[in-house]
Amino acid sequence: MWLNIVSMMFDRQRILILSLCVILTAIFAGCKSSGGLFGQPDETAEAGELVRAANGHLREISRLYEKNEGKREELKTAMAADDAPAVRAICKDIVDSINSGKAQADAASEKIDEALARNINEDYREYLDLKRDALKKQIQAFEEYRQAARKLSAEYDPKDAQARDVVVADFKQRSESFQKLMQQGRDLSDQANEKAKSVMQRSNEE
Repeated sequence: MWLNIVSMMFDRQRILILSLCVILTAIFAGCKSSGGLFGQPDETAEAGELVRAANGHLREISRLYEKNEGKREELKTAMAADDAPAVRAICKDIVDSINSGKAQADAASEKIDEALARNINEDYREYLDLKRDALKKQIQAFEEYRQAARKLSAEYDPKDAQARDVVVADFKQRSESFQKLMQQGRDLSDQANEKAKSVMQRSNEE
């Protein structure tokens, strides 16, 4: 069970990176402006530049994931061997990677917030609202993952059954929370992508 939980968390980390990199910036370029002749100028193009910058941060998250992809097998091997020092070292690497990834995710979220503050067309706004909410759910999920790895690093002791049981229970609880938040993020991202498809279809029919 322990190793299965570890495996699931890393697998869902891979899904997260893939879903984070799906933000599309050009879909709404041809949508009607939300600003009238005497209203505020349409800033959809400027918002698109901010979202492209956000995608740069998301690509960095993907790079961090690829760099640390082998940690799953390393952790599984260390735990199977009851190698506490190795478990602690691997967890430290995981936490460091998550910290770096979270900084990139926070930066991406800020860029999307800046884009939403612009005078943009409503289709694009709805799309970015959903993508921003999806990203925030995923950031929350990674915080659960980080806390789980920190506790595992600090308290994993194969020689102390009671302490091990406590760590396992905490790890399982945070894993379930991680998975729930990840699913909520994916659902929001799917809604955004469906929005994009409907806009493209409507544009093609006009």
